[in-house]
Amino acid sequence: MNKLGFIVTSFIVALAIASSMLFVVDQRQFGVVFQLGQIKQVVTEPGLNFKLPPPFQNVSYIDKRLLTLESADTDPMLTAEKQRVVIDWYVRWRISDPQAYIRNVGVNERAGAQQLNRVVRNSFQQEINRRTLRELLSSRRDELMESVKREVLSAVNSANQPWGMDVVDVRITRVDYAESITASVYQRMEAERKRVANELRSTGFAEGEKIRADADRQREVIVSEAYRDAQRIKGEGDAKAAAAFSSAFGQDPAFAQFYRSLEAYRASFNGKGDLMVVDPSSDFFKGMRSSNVAPAR
Repeated sequence: MNKLGFIVTSFIVALAIASSMLFVVDQRQFGVVFQLGQIKQVVTEPGLNFKLPPPFQNVSYIDKRLLTLESADTDPMLTAEKQRVVIDWYVRWRISDPQAYIRNVGVNERAGAQQLNRVVRNSFQQEINRRTLRELLSSRRDELMESVKREVLSAVNSANQPWGMDVVDVRITRVDYAESITASVYQRMEAERKRVANELRSTGFAEGEKIRADADRQREVIVSEAYRDAQRIKGEGDAKAAAAFSSAFGQDPAFAQFYRSLEAYRASFNGKGDLMVVDPSSDFFKGMRSSNVAPAR
């Protein structure tokens, strides 16, 4: 029984040792074999590989895919005209030389991201200090991003201490004023919009007054011309009526005088409550006293 147990135990130990000597490298990773703390081998191709059992050799994995580093700080930067702005950016990078990366940066992707963030931040600060806010918002933004990319590549590919990484792209996603001055900027924008609105309202009011004044002038001209034409037509009518009366009454002057007296009486005694004090011997009642009116023919 002791012999069987020894055999089983030996088999399990041998199996554990054998399994510790095998490792699988994924196609998305680099496999780095360490021997007594030193890099012994870097496996770049996927598949099953062999190594010595621990503690003689150990293996660690580093991502070989394209990685993204996004800005996390919100500290403002100063432009050439001393404007405080906050930018959001991201960097696309990958590990190209695992041995150089581990020696000079770290054993995982986080270490590279931390150091790369510092370099990119400093590069953006230097480039923004040399440019105005208008240039950051215009087509010269592409020029700024290319400059930052060149500076970052120069830093990570230093001849003395290369980082073993490749920076593929550097992009700015947002440029905005610092929060401390955003409120004042919005207030200035609001005041400017109100000024423009008031100016437009004043211009519209002035145009409206001008239109109303012109309409009133045209109305007065039209009314005056209409009144003039009416008076002219009325005068012409009165002249024709007078001519007609003169022609008709000229044929019988006594009847004409009597007719005018009747019209005068009608106009004078128009109201039932009218009261007149007139001398009966006056010429006003001459038509009533006269008996010499010729009969109508």
